[in-house]
Amino acid sequence: SSNVQGVCPTGWHLPTDAEWCTMENTVEAGTDAACNVTEWRGTNTGGMLKQTGTSNWTTPNTGATNSSGFTALPGGHSWAGAFYNAGSNGYWWTAAESSATLAWFRHLYYDIAQVSRNNYSKAYGFSVRCVKD
Repeated sequence: SSNVQGVCPTGWHLPTDAEWCTMENTVEAGTDAACNVTEWRGTNTGGMLKQTGTSNWTTPNTGATNSSGFTALPGGHSWAGAFYNAGSNGYWWTAAESSATLAWFRHLYYDIAQVSRNNYSKAYGFSVRCVKD
């Protein structure tokens, strides 16, 4: 299938669930080699993705090394016009649906060093990261 550009600028696209999985397994070998585990995965995959320190993340920002250079920030999520969990959670959509109403996303939490993979209602507002074509 072709890349989903979505909100990304020309020459960039929303990463698929498989592209997120490849990144996670590159950052920490063995995070989820089969790319089929849901919920919390890896040992410190999330920490390797998160911005270090607590200027944006709630204390303790467990495992944060940003050794991947991804610099994940805790943007929280929106629902029905309100914002929730900014500072403690980061959520990022993938371009992959799991059903007509659900899509795959990744989740990082301030006191967990792992990364979570799950699906959720497309009605929620999560962050996105664009990948260069």
